[in-house]
Amino acid sequence: MKHQKLPNTPLAIKACVAFSVLGWLMLMAGCGARTTEPDTAAIPKAPELQRMGFTIQVGAFSNIDNAVRLTAKLERQGLDAYHFLDASGLYKVRFENFRSKAAARNRAESMQRRGFIDSFYIVKPSAYTTFQDGRQDSRRFREKIVKTAGQYVGVPYRWGGESRRTGFDCSGFTMVVYRLNGLDLPRSSRQQWKVGRKIDRRQLQKGDLVFFATTGGSRVSHVGIYTGNNKFLHAPRRGSHIKTSSLSSKYFRTRYLGARSYL
Repeated sequence: MKHQKLPNTPLAIKACVAFSVLGWLMLMAGCGARTTEPDTAAIPKAPELQRMGFTIQVGAFSNIDNAVRLTAKLERQGLDAYHFLDASGLYKVRFENFRSKAAARNRAESMQRRGFIDSFYIVKPSAYTTFQDGRQDSRRFREKIVKTAGQYVGVPYRWGGESRRTGFDCSGFTMVVYRLNGLDLPRSSRQQWKVGRKIDRRQLQKGDLVFFATTGGSRVSHVGIYTGNNKFLHAPRRGSHIKTSSLSSKYFRTRYLGARSYL
């Protein structure tokens, strides 16, 4: 059983057009093709997301394409991998999560012997400053989620996810932001919808996820990160970029399905 990925502190995820890391199907097709949802019926309270444990980090590339290729290579081996741009301005790749440093090192060394990776670094749970003394600082965590998401504003979106197509789909965006802050959010919007705790719109707080049926009916096909003041950040459609939108706009108001919290 594998755990979640652990990031170093990816502070600078800047709007780089060259970072061709996000593009999409029109919001009408949104992330729906990958993340179809049953309906908006009440969902029993789900257990909290697991914290990130020990994660393997590889690569430090100045060219995003190299990180993309390595991520895809790892995924072909059945590994849960993703790439990101960290504070150094270099693109890095992380994969898998483990409960112990020894387990992470054993896996990394095995991959190294098989020629899939070169040098590696084990990211420790202590890398996540949002957790202290075994307890979550909810307010601090929410602010960190919004700050991390905001660093992606302006990055072009491409359908296909955070790794396969050098970009994010809507749920890939939310997943990476959460994982970079120490919580193992699932990949698809369907999974994100199911594992979250159902909250009323009036209970929304920064960092909660908001879900929409952009393809009609009551199927989840889009997700964004609530940032306060009735606004949310999301990866909208092909040709667009990570951006802020309003829950009060007619388009999203009429397609809103609900919200989920993970704290």
